[in-house]
Amino acid sequence: MSASAAGPAAPVPVLALGDVLLVTLQGELHDGMAEQLQQDITQRIADSGVTGVVIDISGVDMVDSFLGRVLAEIASSAGLLAARTVLAGMRPAVAITLVELGLTLPGLLTALDTERALELLGHGAGRGRT
Repeated sequence: MSASAAGPAAPVPVLALGDVLLVTLQGELHDGMAEQLQQDITQRIADSGVTGVVIDISGVDMVDSFLGRVLAEIASSAGLLAARTVLAGMRPAVAITLVELGLTLPGLLTALDTERALELLGHGAGRGRT
């Protein structure tokens, strides 16, 4: 049973936490949703002047080459708008798949979880560390 059988999927929420956008991906992200997410994040960065984006993919079982490219493009667009992007919560199987596909995801920092991603951007409990 596919997600399209249940009707159109809801857009991915983009939450603002101070000067960081938090995006949590769950399940399968269809191509149209991924492209819309890229546009939404880029527009939110431009409108709000945030300095960081955390994309939590702990709820994603599989990343294909298209989604990998979209994630890299989000990071590239964010970088051009003076925001850093951290990919958080990558499962081992997803990391292996990305390597097998030859995707390097330039411009993306990685963190084991959202808390560490926020610390990497200078937010959260580890704010005092450098």
